[in-house]
Amino acid sequence: MKHVMMRRLMNIILVMQIGLTGCAVGPDFQRPDMQMPDAYRTEVLPVVESAELSWWELFKDPALYTLVTTALENNRDIRIAISRIGQSRAALGFTRADQYPRIDISGSGQAGNYFGGSRSDETITSYSVTAPLTWELDFWGKYNRATEAARAELMASEFGLKSIQITLISDVVATYNRLLDYKRRLVIAQETLGSRSTSLEIIRQRFDKGIIAEIDLNQAQIQREIAASAIPSYRRAIAQSENSLNLLIGKFPGPLLTTSELEQSGSPPDIPVGMPSELLKRRPDIGQALSQLKAQTERIGVAEALRYPSINLTGSFGYASTELSSVTNDGTVWSAGVQLLGPILDFNKNQRRVEIEEEKTRQLLYRYENTLLNAFREVEDALSEIATYRVELASVDRQKAAAENANKLSRERYDKGVSSYLEVLETERALFNVALQRSELQQLYLNAYVKIYKALGGGWISEQEKELRMATEPEMEANQ
Repeated sequence: MKHVMMRRLMNIILVMQIGLTGCAVGPDFQRPDMQMPDAYRTEVLPVVESAELSWWELFKDPALYTLVTTALENNRDIRIAISRIGQSRAALGFTRADQYPRIDISGSGQAGNYFGGSRSDETITSYSVTAPLTWELDFWGKYNRATEAARAELMASEFGLKSIQITLISDVVATYNRLLDYKRRLVIAQETLGSRSTSLEIIRQRFDKGIIAEIDLNQAQIQREIAASAIPSYRRAIAQSENSLNLLIGKFPGPLLTTSELEQSGSPPDIPVGMPSELLKRRPDIGQALSQLKAQTERIGVAEALRYPSINLTGSFGYASTELSSVTNDGTVWSAGVQLLGPILDFNKNQRRVEIEEEKTRQLLYRYENTLLNAFREVEDALSEIATYRVELASVDRQKAAAENANKLSRERYDKGVSSYLEVLETERALFNVALQRSELQQLYLNAYVKIYKALGGGWISEQEKELRMATEPEMEANQ
């Protein structure tokens, strides 16, 4: 009879669990609706829907490829993000366990002649082994909401990893381009120093022979030292860039091998920007902000449920006996009960808890909207940089060609005595400056493509990750 009653109790618990899974107080999450622009302000790249962005297609450089792949494996921020995913996954399991009954084990044994406030002439022994059961019925959906919040936080941590990966790739490529730029400018300074040293020696010989004035010698000395002083500054910039790259790839400072030159990079292939609405799927920071908003929305329901009574089922099943050898043979014991506990007078503490969670949700809504607005700003800025640097670079190329020709002509005119040495100095200064400017502009132009790569949400790290993303995308959209 007792076993039948226990089975009936367990059946009742099972039915109640099934019936209460859909009961939850608090607001259900609704994705914010923001009016998206129909097109980008700057139209400089093709608009193709659902195009994947692969970083390795932007710059075909073996050394760069090695740096990026090493960074993705060794970077400490990446490892922290991966650890956070593991933490969020464990937190989900920890929170989800509250939805189910808890069964413990309890045992005791005692002997004596004093029990229950009275003394006995005989020594009494007692032994018991029981399995207590406690279960708070999720009548108001408190634990269901908490589980959904933990699941959304897990999604947010996965989006966070993707965001860090994209930022890391962008930082590695941008720093690598700056390293190539500084190396190129160092070569320009060294070549200019060699040329000006040769010119200074010729000018010195002419001065010694009394052919030219001392001011020409001084001007030649000034220009040589200008080139000489630029060399250590670029060596310093190279060392600092290499140190930054080593930090990104998780290594100690040291020299790095580069297998290409900045001028060999040319123009990267055009990146299909896609439709503006695709940013919602491409940008992991938008997905992260949306998942965090969903998690916080669920917490309103958790706070709301605390305003209502909690219903707890308790039970115990086991054995008790006055003889240790009889514990498992007879003396079956069991108990079952229901507890109800709810607030009556808390001076609106629970209501204030709900209001706190509502304000936190409102803050995350604004953060999501700001993340979306910032995403479009970054895309527009990158597109504008590509368009303007492209025009500026073409102009500087023409300027550099003119400066080279002017410098050649001015030297010929000076050697023939047609013009003063000041004309030669001016054309040398112009050629040196435009050569340095051209190198910097090439680096800025290439890094504008890095910015658009990052602003559009980047590409998938590998084909395996791309397949994983396609497999999990329906679940991600359902949770959003």
